[in-house]
Amino acid sequence: MTPNQAILAGKTALGIELGSTRIKAVLIGEDHKVLATGSYSWENRLENDLWTYRLEDAVTGVQASFRELAENVKSRYGVELTTLGALGISGMMHGYLPLDAQGNPLAPFLTWRNTNTAQAADELTELFAFNVPLRWSISHLYQAILEGREHVSSIAHITTLAGYIHYLLTGKMVIGIGEGSGMFPIDSRKMDFDGEMLEKFSNLIADKGYPWDIRDVLPKVLRAGDNAGTLTAAGAALLDVSGKLQPGIPMAPPEGDAGTGMVATNSVAAGTGNVSAGTSIFTMVVLEKQLSKLYRDIDMVTTPSGLPVAMVHCNNGASELDGWMGMFSQLGKLLGADTEGLYGKLFNESLKGDADCGGILLYNYVSGEPITGLNDGRPLLTRPKDSKLTLANFMRSQIYGIWASLALGMQIFTDEKVTVRRLTGHGGLFKTPGVAQRYLAAAVNSAVTVMTTAGEGGPYGMALLAAYLSKKDQMSFEDFLETEVFAGAESSTLEPDPAEVAAFAAWLEHYRKALALEHTAVECV
Repeated sequence: MTPNQAILAGKTALGIELGSTRIKAVLIGEDHKVLATGSYSWENRLENDLWTYRLEDAVTGVQASFRELAENVKSRYGVELTTLGALGISGMMHGYLPLDAQGNPLAPFLTWRNTNTAQAADELTELFAFNVPLRWSISHLYQAILEGREHVSSIAHITTLAGYIHYLLTGKMVIGIGEGSGMFPIDSRKMDFDGEMLEKFSNLIADKGYPWDIRDVLPKVLRAGDNAGTLTAAGAALLDVSGKLQPGIPMAPPEGDAGTGMVATNSVAAGTGNVSAGTSIFTMVVLEKQLSKLYRDIDMVTTPSGLPVAMVHCNNGASELDGWMGMFSQLGKLLGADTEGLYGKLFNESLKGDADCGGILLYNYVSGEPITGLNDGRPLLTRPKDSKLTLANFMRSQIYGIWASLALGMQIFTDEKVTVRRLTGHGGLFKTPGVAQRYLAAAVNSAVTVMTTAGEGGPYGMALLAAYLSKKDQMSFEDFLETEVFAGAESSTLEPDPAEVAAFAAWLEHYRKALALEHTAVECV
């Protein structure tokens, strides 16, 4: 079919992802190529010392991104978007959103960025003998219990941002297994929340006398390809305020951005891995064998089909870089300069910098960073008095700083001899060819592949999960991606340069030694 025929016939799939800075919609056709996109910019808020997003902003953003996508379809193909073959919602993984029996929020949505759950995470890790990160839903729930939060006794459901939007569209309280693995530990043999750990948690809070059981408040776990409900009339009216979109569209299980990133990079089979670069940074590697022991810096999650994954998650990614780029854009406008393509120009300028960034160290800690033991953060730039302060060195240090915490966490993979046959990068940081990709290869001493769809990232991955709904009975999800989606996909691979590997390692050692400055900044600033 031609694109407009496919759109009219509903031979399409739509993925909408609520990312940390953008809500983006991606529509794909039968050949899994992108037909149209739409987006909406938003920002997290620091309210009462906790990072949150307003849920009304989430709904507004989903509507705006769909509206822009529908307008894009009309202008490009001359047809109205009235139906879809399938639809899926994804969002920032982890976090905490408690709901009452009517599905109304009981407390502000808490994002992955919050690090106020240290006591809960430590106690649950010891109880489960399983690493429970600070940002997981169960950490937030237990922290609320420890602090005696009033809303806890009224909880009927807890979910994530993706799960909540899916609920508004379908009336179904379900979750994809990859997203679910950021709520509570998963048993990959049973493809469900771990029964023994659920029992331990129930016993832990038994004396509180809450009128709910943890098994009942968690959403139902579904795997890639499972039926997660259909778009209701109310859901269609919420998503498309013009009223043109028809209900009854099959919906995929809601997933987290970590899982959709794996999908978008074809990194769901054992021995594959991906690096997602955005407001946060994380690496996910699908394991061929279990790790030898518990690591507090490694999160055990799953692929959207339930395979075990080792994840290194860093809270701080490109936010500090974006702040500097905004200032440079203001400077350019003040001087009457054209700031179009500013990111690309400055990224390429960094290639002229010294391999050690001229001695410049940059800590991009807008929030706390568990990998380096910080419960709070302060952006910090420091340098020796004889350093070379040039624009190229400054920009190179900016990008090095984004990879620094990730490189520290990934050293565990080397120690454990984890097999990574293919490491693929995705996210906006990779849009400028051969820059962030090159520095990442040096940081982790591994070849890094970037696909031409790298900038589409998570929403494209969610669209593929939606497209798989009609293929589940024919093939595994891994085979679907390998043979039908990514066979012959355009990509570029950069091997690490040994000299740059050594230079980054030396820079990282200085970065590690100077972390005391960051700890002091948190205390003093």
